[in-house]
Amino acid sequence: MKHVISISLGSSTRDKTVQTTFLGEAFTISRQGVDGDEKRFMQRLGELDGTVDAFGFGGMDRYLYIGDKRYEFSAAKRLLAPAVKTPVLDGSGLKNTLERAVVRRLASEGIVDFAHSKTLMVAGVDRFGMSEALAEQGGEIVFGDLMFSLGLPIPIHGAKQHRLVAGLLLPLIVQMPLSVLYPMGEKQNQIIPKHQQWYAWADIIAGDFHYIRRHLPTAESGILKGKTILTNTTTEQDQIELRERGVKRLITTTPSFDGRSFGTNVMEAMCVALNGGKLLDKAGYEAVLAKLSWDINVIDLQATGVGVNK
Repeated sequence: MKHVISISLGSSTRDKTVQTTFLGEAFTISRQGVDGDEKRFMQRLGELDGTVDAFGFGGMDRYLYIGDKRYEFSAAKRLLAPAVKTPVLDGSGLKNTLERAVVRRLASEGIVDFAHSKTLMVAGVDRFGMSEALAEQGGEIVFGDLMFSLGLPIPIHGAKQHRLVAGLLLPLIVQMPLSVLYPMGEKQNQIIPKHQQWYAWADIIAGDFHYIRRHLPTAESGILKGKTILTNTTTEQDQIELRERGVKRLITTTPSFDGRSFGTNVMEAMCVALNGGKLLDKAGYEAVLAKLSWDINVIDLQATGVGVNK
C-alpha cells in the first residue's frame, strides 16, 4: 500500500481520504488542511517525513512560471524545509503536462469550443500549461492575475500582454507574504462577490477553483447561468453551489474520487510515488499519464448532476 498525503495551508473542512488503485498499486490518498497555520503545517510535515511515499503541497504554489522561467516563493521554501526524506510536489509538473493536454483534447474532440468562446483565466501564472494551451485555441482570453491574486481591478487582455506583465511582476510577487496572494484557512470558505463584470463577460471560467469560488456571483444575479468552469479540487458541496448559480458544466482536469477531484499536487505526488519516490521530468510525467489513461471528468450540472467521463 502506497501512501500519499497532501498537507494544505487551506481549510480543514475540505479534507478527504480515499483508497484506490493505480496501475495495480493500492493507494491511500489523503488531503489534510491546517487552516492557514504555518507552524502547524511545518510540524505536520516534519512528523510525517519519511513515513509516506510522497507529499503534496497544497494551499499555495511553490513555483510560478512564465515561459521558460521558474520563480520560487521564498515562503514556500521555508515552509517545506522540514521535509528532508520524502519528496514534496506542488502540482506544477501536472499543470505543465496534464492540464495542457486536457485543453487540447477538449478542443480536438469538440467538447469545448474555445476558439469561439470568451475565457476568463483567473490566474495564468498558476496554471501556465493550461494558459498556453488556451491561448493556442485562438479564442478571446482575459487573465485575472492582478484581480484575483492582488485585488487590483486590472484585467490582462491576451497572452502577449500577460507574458509582459508576469515577467515584470513575478520576481516581486514570490517575495510577498502568502496571506496577501492566496485565500488560506477559513478564507477558503468565504464567498465575496467581486469582479462580476468579468464573470458575466466570460463563457468559460478557468483556473484555480479557490480563486474562482472566492468571488463567485450570487445565484440571484444569474451571472453564471449557462457557463462552463474548467478547474479541479472541487467537492460535492462545490457542485451544489455551482448548480444553484446556474453553471451548466463543470470540467475537472483530475479524476473524481467519491465526489471529490483532488488538486494537481495530490495527483502529482501519486505519480512520483508510482515512480518509487523519484522525481519526474516533463517526459516522465507524460509517460506515466499515458499509462494511467485518465478520463476528463465532465459534469453536466443542470441535466443530471452526474459526472460523465470523457
